[in-house]
Amino acid sequence: MMQLYSGTTCPFSHRCRFVLYEKGMDFQVIDVDTYNKPEDIAVMNPYNRLPVLVERDLILYESNIINEYIDERFPHPQLMPSDPVMRARARLALFNMEVELFSQIETLETGKEKQVERAKTQVHDQLVQLAPIFTKTKYMLGDDFSMLDIAIAPLLWRLDRYDIKLGKPSAPLMKYAERIFSRPAFIEALTPSEKVMRK
Repeated sequence: MMQLYSGTTCPFSHRCRFVLYEKGMDFQVIDVDTYNKPEDIAVMNPYNRLPVLVERDLILYESNIINEYIDERFPHPQLMPSDPVMRARARLALFNMEVELFSQIETLETGKEKQVERAKTQVHDQLVQLAPIFTKTKYMLGDDFSMLDIAIAPLLWRLDRYDIKLGKPSAPLMKYAERIFSRPAFIEALTPSEKVMRK
């Protein structure tokens, strides 16, 4: 059985929990206190970060790598596009998301006041740019729910927590977020600490 060492408030762990529940397979989530990690996390992941996936003698870290492995290992429902061109585009979009949005998470959670304000502005501006996409499409890649939607969902869930306020022009993005938040797998994947993050 797969074991996921998962931070109870970690957005990257949240992504992996979401994928596991979407797949509806047997797995065990091992809750880890992000601020007081057991020593074996550093043994499994040299960067001492969560999440970490363990399956027999395989140890994986970094949420996008873990999620692609799960998607290939359990192909239904498929979350990465089957077409190589679309899959490459999806991977590029995931990479851009890491650079433009998720690189700000650590600052938002532990940075000093000025750094936090800069990070909030960066995330706000990137999300505002994304919003118009959802006037035309249901999900990031059109009508099909995909790994891109899973990747961004934990950040959208935490906007209140990070005190990032999106105005009226972002209404399509927030409607899109509600579509994801209403998915049974998303709801199941939430830890008690995450459930209280939205007002």
